[in-house]
Amino acid sequence: MFRLQYNTSLIADDIIIPTIFPLEMKPLKLVIIISGVDKALSFEWMANGLDKKKFAVQFVLLNNASSALEDYLKQNFPVKRIPCSTKPQLITAFFKLWRFFFSNRPDIVHCHLFEASIVGLTASRFAGVRKRIYTRHHSVLQHTYYPWGVKYDKWCNAMATHIVAISETVKSTLTQLENVAENKITVIHHGFKLSEFENISSERTAMLREKYHIPAPNPVIGVISRYLHLKGITYIIEAFKKLLSDYPNAFLILANATGDYAPVIKKKLMDLPPDNFTEIVFEEDLPALYSTFSLFVHVPVDAHSEAFGQTYVEALAAGIPSVFTLSGIANEFIVDGNNALVVDYINSEQIYLAMKKLFIDTTLRTQLCRNGKMSVKKFSLEISRHKLETLYLK
Repeated sequence: MFRLQYNTSLIADDIIIPTIFPLEMKPLKLVIIISGVDKALSFEWMANGLDKKKFAVQFVLLNNASSALEDYLKQNFPVKRIPCSTKPQLITAFFKLWRFFFSNRPDIVHCHLFEASIVGLTASRFAGVRKRIYTRHHSVLQHTYYPWGVKYDKWCNAMATHIVAISETVKSTLTQLENVAENKITVIHHGFKLSEFENISSERTAMLREKYHIPAPNPVIGVISRYLHLKGITYIIEAFKKLLSDYPNAFLILANATGDYAPVIKKKLMDLPPDNFTEIVFEEDLPALYSTFSLFVHVPVDAHSEAFGQTYVEALAAGIPSVFTLSGIANEFIVDGNNALVVDYINSEQIYLAMKKLFIDTTLRTQLCRNGKMSVKKFSLEISRHKLETLYLK
């Protein structure tokens, strides 16, 4: 917005030239809707990073109960919680959001995750919100495992005015499989507070070692991944079983150990000595957990099953030598032998050989750690926040 003011110093030949002075712009009303999240550092970092002079931010959480995320956000932002887990609750949530949007008149609505996107985008569309954004957090998940859900993805694509793709993999899914116009999509990688993964105190590491009975100084192989087929965890277990013949005291940590593939994974774990592994359902101090690992393994089963894969970035930011398959964001920046060791999909033998190589070759370990830390600087929180604010103001 601007105002005109006649500046008499600019009078020439009886012509008064108006000078334009910008008015201070009011903060845009931004509503961020998130569903089904208890704790997520990425949302906390994003919330604190947004420029409060440009945006008046309010959060709506679609959760049935209070959460660690809600408690954190309430310290600095207005937070509204709406139950939303059953079909009747989805309908109720739609009307509650519609009334909320209609009375508050936000300039921008930004939705994250499945229920938030379906309900939030639809309600904001019917309430007349002009800028409706959703971040697509999955790639081919629906196409591969839940074909019935593709129609909901396409509905969200239609309801949104802008779509944030968290990787080029997600963008290709949107354009090639769901026929979304390319000019509707903005690629914005997840942003990380990279310093959080550095200089972890020995006290924090020791606390987790004691909490989960992690033996020291035995080799520790870390996995942070939900129990889903697409994560390839069974192949890691097979590789670890082979590794035990070389390192009988090696220890396997499986964190985020919950998901619909749990029965298969737990059956596979029965092949391992019970004293050589542990399962962790949830650990809040994730940076300290990485510090307990000797090496890290993340091996999704194909190039597209992972939409992003935050563990790729986190492990390298923590300086942990890693074994990866290329999926999601790894397709864009992981180079075999430079910042990680890359193995073929669905190949426990290659995973085993790569782990063994990292334990033997200390020079390679040092090189991967150094280059890995350098390579993740492109995922800094500042870069991501700048791109997001640019989209909001576009």
